[in-house]
This record gives sequence, C-alpha cells and structure tokens, in this order.
Amino acid sequence: MSVHYLIEINYLAAAALFILSLRWLNHPRTARRGVIAGVVAMAAAIGGTLLAPEIIGYSWIAVAFVVGTLLGIPLAMVPLTAVPQRTALSHAFGGLAAGLVGVAKYSLWMDQGQLTAFRTGAIALECLLGFLTFTGSLMAAGKLQEIVPTRPITYRNQNLVNLSLLAIAILAGVYLTIHPAYWQAFAAIIVLSLTFGVLLIIPIGGADMPTVISLLNSYAGLSAVAMGFVLQNKLLITAGALDGSSGFILSVIMCRAMNRSFTNVLFGAFGQVQARAQAGEAKTVKSATAQDVADLLTHADRVVIIPGYGMAVAQAQHRVHELYDQLTKRGVDVKFAIHPVAGRMPGHMNVLLAEAEIPYEALVEMDDINPELPQTDVALVVGANDVVNPAARHDKGSPIYGMPIIDADKAKTCVAIKRSMNPGFAGIENELYYADQTLMAFGDAKQVLGDVVKAIAGETVGVH
Repeated sequence: MSVHYLIEINYLAAAALFILSLRWLNHPRTARRGVIAGVVAMAAAIGGTLLAPEIIGYSWIAVAFVVGTLLGIPLAMVPLTAVPQRTALSHAFGGLAAGLVGVAKYSLWMDQGQLTAFRTGAIALECLLGFLTFTGSLMAAGKLQEIVPTRPITYRNQNLVNLSLLAIAILAGVYLTIHPAYWQAFAAIIVLSLTFGVLLIIPIGGADMPTVISLLNSYAGLSAVAMGFVLQNKLLITAGALDGSSGFILSVIMCRAMNRSFTNVLFGAFGQVQARAQAGEAKTVKSATAQDVADLLTHADRVVIIPGYGMAVAQAQHRVHELYDQLTKRGVDVKFAIHPVAGRMPGHMNVLLAEAEIPYEALVEMDDINPELPQTDVALVVGANDVVNPAARHDKGSPIYGMPIIDADKAKTCVAIKRSMNPGFAGIENELYYADQTLMAFGDAKQVLGDVVKAIAGETVGVH
C-alpha cells in the first residue's frame, strides 16, 4: 500500500471519529467516549500528516512538539473555574496558527511565483479570521480572568469604527486577490485583523462572554477551513467546518437563552447601567444561619438547587453533592435547575456537577424546571445571580431585560448563598435578594454548605 493511501485512510478515520466525537459529546453518558474519540482522531490526523512525503526533516517538528507539550500540560491542569479562560486561550492559539500558516504560504508562493487568485483569496480569508480570532480570544480570556475590565469599554462611534476596519480589511483582501503580488495589502489585512479582534471584544460586557467564546470558536473553525483550502488538506476543511458550524449553532442557542441577537451581543454594551445598582442600598435583606437553612431543607418535600459561578469559584460542587445525599436519604425530592448561560462558558454547571458525581437525572434544564418551582418548598441559589434576577421579566431599563431566567422567586421559600451583596457580571442588583420569601446566607459557598450539611447530620456548626 502506498504512502498516499495510508494518509487518506488516516484522514478518513480521523474525520469519522471527529463526527462521532461531537455526536457522543451531546450526552453525559457518552461524553467520555466522545473525548477519547476526539483524541484518537487528532492523533490519526497528526500521524497521517507526518507521513506526507513533502516532509524532508522532522527536527523542527520535534521541537514544536516538545514546546507544545510543555505549554499544553499546565494549560490542562487549570481548575475548572479557569476552563473558560483556558478555552479562550486555545482559540487564540488556533487562530494564531492559522494566521502564521497563511503568512508563511503567502511568502513562499510569492517567492516562487505560484500565487493564484484562488490561493491568495483563501490566504486573505485565513489571515483575516485567524488574526482577529487571536486577539479577540486574548481579550476574552483577559476579561474572564479580570485582567481586562469586565465592563463594556465604549467610545464614540465604536460600531462605525469597527465596521469600517472590517470593511477595509475585506476590501484589501479583494484587492490582494486581484493583485497577489501587492504585499502592502496583505500587511494591511494582518494589522486590521489584529486591531479589529481587540476592538470587537472590548465593548462586550462580561455577561456576554459565554456567547463570545462560542462565537470565537466558530471563527477559529472557519479559519481552519480556509487553511485547509490553502494547504489542500481535506481533513482540515472537514474538521474546521465541524468546529465552525458547531460553534455557530451553540452561539445561536445561547443568544436565544439570553433573548439576545448576534448583533446585540457583538455591538451592544451589556451591563452599561452600573449606576442602577445603587438603588438597592436603602433596601434590607433577611439573613439566615446554616442551622436555619438546614431546618428549612429537612422540613421540605421538594428542593431545587440553582448553581452558578459562585459555586464554581468556591469549588463547592462536592459540598453540594453531600447536601444532595443528606436530603435524598431523608426522602426529600432534590433537583438541580440548570440555566444555559450559568457560569462563564456553555455547560459550565453540568461539568462541575458531573465532576462531583451528581446523578445526571437530577439535572433539569430551565424550561423544564420552571413549571415546577411554584410547587417547590425551597429554592436554594448557590452562587447564581443574573440568571435568577426577576428584573429580566419587567424592568425594560435593565441590561438583562427579556432574558429567560430560572423562576427562583416563585418558590415558597428562596435561600441565596452569596459572599456579599455585590452585583453579578451584568453589573446590576438582584431583586430576588430583597423579596419577602428570600433569606440570604452570607459566606463562601463551600463553607456555608459544609455547615448546612453538618447541621443536617446533627453535628455542631462551628463559628466562622
């Protein structure tokens, strides 16, 4: 069998496994299988590429392999709370790789006089998408890590400036396609793309970052498709198309979950009404001790736990599991309400609860749990904020107006575990905390839940 056929067989197997990986990742029961399929697919893709007869030496490839491994291992070891930032960095690396390949191919083919209109157009698109994904993903990671301010950074005529930069970059790409040897147009595409990536993200608030991450994932996939055409690699085209389409579909789903449009996410200023948070200073809240919360939960027939980013920060998912075990042993019906955009990335809460081995059957999506909340005795909010804020239903001046929320305020009693009364990522106060049926349990979620579990188990709760 010739080397060519071995490469094609590897690529075919990799493409099939990539498709199966996405299919299996759709359900927690098959997610591990999906991850393994994706790893094997990538190994097959790399193996097939290394068989290419065009490779005349492996020394630089070996160096890149070592460097990539040294970078990849610490990136893989980050806590689950930092996975959104890590994901954004991964997109940045993918975009940078696509852009650099485009630069290398353009330089090589221009020296060899092999630049055609098709090749140049594909390279221009690859660099445009790759470099804007690179800087855009770095900015998104910075916002998620709070290195860059999470609030929207706006300036006069920002949409006009952003769209003008994009339009000029596209026009430069068209001109380059017609005149491939005009390298100044190619340099302009790179500079404009890098700038556009930064300016695209800074006006977007932290509350929209989950959607931005999935959208950047889509851009990275599309840049891989363009790179596949440049390199004449069918597998890159297939994998990039899968990546781009899945990221786009996920972005659509998340925008619907927040009652937002793409244009609203990309060009809106989510969370601009910071001043509204001051209106709650004159209001009062009712506090509860761990013993109070334990008494409420043990006397309830039905409890719904609503996790959020605060649970992730406190790494309280294992305490949540202990609470789940204690309550179910006492015959309490316990379910978890999962909002599509809770946390900092799609599926963030599902991943955390799966890590804590919460039964998948206990996890209920927002649309399915909301009809049950009026018959729920206690809604326990663990670190969630904007996704349970009733202002989304009626306050037209709120940045989250129209966003579907989990109806925690419709439960007979609501207990919210929170460090302080500081606003969430959207930058506004939460009306739920001031409701008559709401009790606030202040403190670190892991510590508070640990005390609640001890109280339920009949142990003495320490003073903290």
